[in-house]
Amino acid sequence: MCGIAGWLDWERDLTRGTATATVTAMAQTLARRGPDDAGVWTAPRIGLGHRRLAVTDPGGGAQPMAALGEDDGRPLLVVSFSGEIHNHRELRAELRARGHRFRTASDTEVLLAAHRQWGPEAVTRFAGMFAYALWDIERQTLHLGRDPLGVKPLYYAEHDSGVVFGSEPKALFASGLVEPEVDAEGLTDVFTVAAKRPGDAVYRTLREVRPGHLLSFGRGGSTSYRYWRLVSAPHQDDPETTVATVRSLLEGIVAEQTLADVPLGALLSGGIDSSAITALGAAALTAGGGGPLATYSVDFAGGEDDFAADALHVSRDAPYVRAVVDHVGTKHQEVLVEPTALLAESGVALRARDYPGVGDLDVSLHLLFREVRGHLTVALSGEGADDAFGGYPWFAQEAERPSGGFPWSAGVRDRNAVLSPALRGRLDLHERLERRYREALGEVPRLDGESGTDRRMREVYYLQHTRFLPFLLDRKDRMSMVHGLEVRVPYCDHRLIEYVWNVPWRLKSLGGREKGLLRAAVEDVLPAAVVHRPKSGFPVGQSPEYLRSVREAVSDMISDPGAPAMELLDADALRAMVRGRQWVNGDFTPPPILPRALQLNDWLTEYGVRVVL
Repeated sequence: MCGIAGWLDWERDLTRGTATATVTAMAQTLARRGPDDAGVWTAPRIGLGHRRLAVTDPGGGAQPMAALGEDDGRPLLVVSFSGEIHNHRELRAELRARGHRFRTASDTEVLLAAHRQWGPEAVTRFAGMFAYALWDIERQTLHLGRDPLGVKPLYYAEHDSGVVFGSEPKALFASGLVEPEVDAEGLTDVFTVAAKRPGDAVYRTLREVRPGHLLSFGRGGSTSYRYWRLVSAPHQDDPETTVATVRSLLEGIVAEQTLADVPLGALLSGGIDSSAITALGAAALTAGGGGPLATYSVDFAGGEDDFAADALHVSRDAPYVRAVVDHVGTKHQEVLVEPTALLAESGVALRARDYPGVGDLDVSLHLLFREVRGHLTVALSGEGADDAFGGYPWFAQEAERPSGGFPWSAGVRDRNAVLSPALRGRLDLHERLERRYREALGEVPRLDGESGTDRRMREVYYLQHTRFLPFLLDRKDRMSMVHGLEVRVPYCDHRLIEYVWNVPWRLKSLGGREKGLLRAAVEDVLPAAVVHRPKSGFPVGQSPEYLRSVREAVSDMISDPGAPAMELLDADALRAMVRGRQWVNGDFTPPPILPRALQLNDWLTEYGVRVVL
């Protein structure tokens, strides 16, 4: 999966002085993403750094990697690559037929050969999750590419004479050319959930390469090429064909993603999403002469006693996990999270993200991934199924009663309630989210003649894919890669998304069930109880011990005259939450505010963030 970093400069010679040490330091901040190897390549105008997690061709895929000229052996292209090109075997065969020769079995070398064959448009041929920085030596051009759904991150920041880039913000800060600053737009990202605009990066001076885009930097300036987008068209298939097509796509994608040169398993929650991936993955392994598939689930110690149902958590996972394990025959292990660890490990989650996340929802995922990494290098996940097939409760609500806003924020009351009086005078979260919502609606690829429920649901799916799903993928990437664990997401393959995008709501909710289409596509490989289980979200911390520790920590923060977060937060509002039970704000139980307030304070302190309003 790896971490990439680099520095392009049109005025400084990066082969002299401390430049190589700077690029090395940038890459070193990403060591946990790539614990297996490190490399740096420099030329007068550019330095490329890499930290490697060895998954494909562990012995031969060292990076940065160069494409060499056949006649003189000189480098023509050099790349630092993160992620996986899942269809690299097919591309390798096609490129061999065109005369290309390979010295490794890695997908990185396929990327280089593809770029030599087709130029920058080679990115349109890749199926997978990836981010890369490719330097074209002859043309003196840097290409920064990112996968269609944005599964793998890639940040950049332009400076006076070039650009720095990397897999995480911390790599850019290590260059000394970028400072951690946040303005009103960045604070909006911090105080709200899943409303970040594509390309924004929380920090004022940073940007993200947008999903499905290729940025190119040359002496004449920069260009942006959008190589992938959702295209709206009438859906012509009948229900039976639609179900069969989804099943066929999933089988092929999962089979591709079970191929690895290192230990592989699956994350299992007992919901339809992860259970389907588990069943199809186990079948693919068996067909290839492997297996059984290793599976892992997470629960909280004492969860059976502490569990309380809400809008996103309707049942405990454990009974359904066991049903899948028995039915499919996986080798299973449950990871138990101790409640005390949720607060104690909050700093790890913060430093993995480089900005405040969603409290214990981040921490519990980090703890799961830490345990899984002790057994596996690659794990399959069900992330993205709810977004593609309509699994969250707000989908059905929007079909009946459109909210007129981001669906997951429906019912949120006073967004500004926790802001300090001084900040409320400078930042109106309601106004900013309304503006972002209208901006997002303006991007929706409309279908001529579509109206009513179908029109609204196309809007909802677009909002889901471009605002909510990136929030989930960002969380998944940081909490897994901080342990050097590659998590693959079959439901985020663009070939599946392209097909499902145009399937109307009546078919996605086949049989009047949430994710009815997905359920119909996989019901023959799963226990009936799992096929019919309603959506239930990732487990959250409900232990009285954990809740008490958070209250105490917030009380200490309020009383600390040096706590930087208290310049942004309302002390009275926090005290009321400490005394009461209501830590959330809205119908769909968004992440609790108090743990996020603690992360905000730690972020401002540890990163020395300057607030620019």
